[in-house]
Amino acid sequence: MGATPRMKLSRWLAASLLVLGLALALVLSWRAPEVTPDPTDAVRQAQAPRPARSAPPSSSGPAATPTPGPAPLPEPARTSSPAEPSSVEPAPAAHPVDLVRLREVMPDNLYWRLGAPTRDEALLRWREEETRRWNTEWGKVQSNTATEPEIHAYFEHRRAVSEDFLQFARRVLEDYGPQLSEQERGLYELSIRMHTTRLEEIPRQTEEALAGKQRQDGLREAWRDRTP
Repeated sequence: MGATPRMKLSRWLAASLLVLGLALALVLSWRAPEVTPDPTDAVRQAQAPRPARSAPPSSSGPAATPTPGPAPLPEPARTSSPAEPSSVEPAPAAHPVDLVRLREVMPDNLYWRLGAPTRDEALLRWREEETRRWNTEWGKVQSNTATEPEIHAYFEHRRAVSEDFLQFARRVLEDYGPQLSEQERGLYELSIRMHTTRLEEIPRQTEEALAGKQRQDGLREAWRDRTP
């Protein structure tokens, strides 16, 4: 004898209640995952340059900001070597930017010493030392402890870097712009805007640094006069 419609309905209701109960238990047992801090954030904070301390008596000087380095330029890909025999993927095509030719055209451009891709360990160490040296000079400018020649030398260095990186980026877009990807063109254009802005700000920043040094020198003189 087959099951009656009432019996079928009861079984369906029982199965529905079981599924609903399991779903409710799953919802109640769910907990939002805890947010784990990214360990790389701590590494970046530990490696960030710390502002130099000013000698007493202190006075207001240029706003404390990270030492500006060369604005980022996209790294032209080096010509790839033939694929390994075991590789099933074809070797990528050579990048359109010819660094060898550009270096012949602009041999004295600071990009080759400061930004060009390299595996030369001696050059990489020199870049790190240069970064630390100019970070130290920037700290002295910020704390109003740099001499006038040091102030002028620091901003002259920044001017030279921005002018050369600007020249390099413009030349790449002029010679290879249509062959670059949209992303690469955007990065070169961003570099041009950043270095143009930095060059425009250098005269004002130099004047502010010199004025801050004069105020600090005046405060030191007054402090020495009051000291018995």
